Amino acid sequence: MSGRTVTTLHDDLGCPLRLENVPGRIVSLVPSLTEALAVTVPDRLVGATDWCTHPADLDVPRVRGTKNPDHAAIGRLRPDLVVANQEENRRIDVDRLRDAGIPVWVTQVESVDQALASLRRLLIEVIGAGEPGWLLAASSAWARPPELPAVRVVVPIWRDPWMVVGTRTFSGDVVARLGLTPVPADDGPRYPRLDRSELDALAPDLVLLPDEPYPFAADDGPEAFPGCPVALVSGRDLTWYGPSMATSRADLIARINTTLESCTS
Repeated sequence: MSGRTVTTLHDDLGCPLRLENVPGRIVSLVPSLTEALAVTVPDRLVGATDWCTHPADLDVPRVRGTKNPDHAAIGRLRPDLVVANQEENRRIDVDRLRDAGIPVWVTQVESVDQALASLRRLLIEVIGAGEPGWLLAASSAWARPPELPAVRVVVPIWRDPWMVVGTRTFSGDVVARLGLTPVPADDGPRYPRLDRSELDALAPDLVLLPDEPYPFAADDGPEAFPGCPVALVSGRDLTWYGPSMATSRADLIARINTTLESCTS
């Protein structure tokens, strides 16, 4: 691994990152980014959270969760870089790692385009890995025009209390880029909490139930939306930004089309 002159980059939040060499030891606190790094630069990933489940054969030391990382364990791994995300990780943990002298790169992802640009910056500018094939495939897939009818769709991510995807989120943009119309469509909370009456008042034409973060399943979720088409979809397809983006668009469209067609046949 070749060295390079000292350079200062700024992460997605504008915080400076001073690099003297290409990061050779990386700890990821974000499941999506863990998969991206494990697929692209597997020899450099030296630590990940307990929630980092992809690739399935990932075998690196674990540093606890995204919201409660073990700072001491991270330090013992002697990382050249820790990667985090504004939404998934706490500011206090990022600050404490930086105070301990550990470089941290924080991503911000609230749309498909932002995800692709952020991944490109991390992998090319920060890590110097070049643009991997899966990222090129993802960029091509998500450049396609909308393919689904503009039906009103609700995407719950939790129940008791009910929480749904808002429009100012990566998942909300994924849904919109497919052609669907996510509701509620306003500038309110990114993940609105709704009581039962508020959820019913949305009157969607379609409901998408992902299997994470809440594990919606055939016997847990669809019964709450009688008379409305419900598509059970992969949470990874809907919420993860990384290698899954190369195939998630086609997989989501196929699953949603099957659900809509079954309701009209």
